[in-house]
Amino acid sequence: MTRNELTLTRVFNAPCSLVFACWTEDRHIRQWSAPHGFTIPYSEGKAVAGGAWRACMKKPDGTELWLGGVYKQVVLNELLVMTHVWEQPDGKPGEETLVTVRFEDLGGKTRIHFTQAGFGSLESRDGHAEGWSECFERLESLLSKLSNMGIKS
Repeated sequence: MTRNELTLTRVFNAPCSLVFACWTEDRHIRQWSAPHGFTIPYSEGKAVAGGAWRACMKKPDGTELWLGGVYKQVVLNELLVMTHVWEQPDGKPGEETLVTVRFEDLGGKTRIHFTQAGFGSLESRDGHAEGWSECFERLESLLSKLSNMGIKS
């Protein structure tokens, strides 16, 4: 890991198609893509190369944090590459990073290789590491729930 890059690897007990769907479908993103105690009251996007995405992450105190980006590459059940930009309170874009998620089929389980690159500081990188780790815990819970319901994608 370099100074401006975050790398995480995680294995989920769910098929690639379901894990990929959770990363690309708003109905799923709203249930996991925020740290513990936060909610996602708004999420929209088009998971195709050149498609934009935008979401609102709400803190427990009600503060809204807006973020968005553009999908650079999308390969069904294999790869997502997208920009990740926090909006500043004045509506202007903040620091832009590049998120790459590789999905590896392990025969009913899925390994993701997650990289976020381009951080301007170690503090930003480390804050995102904590946030993404909590997101992945929430994703694991969602995948377990969906799998128990028989949902495979």
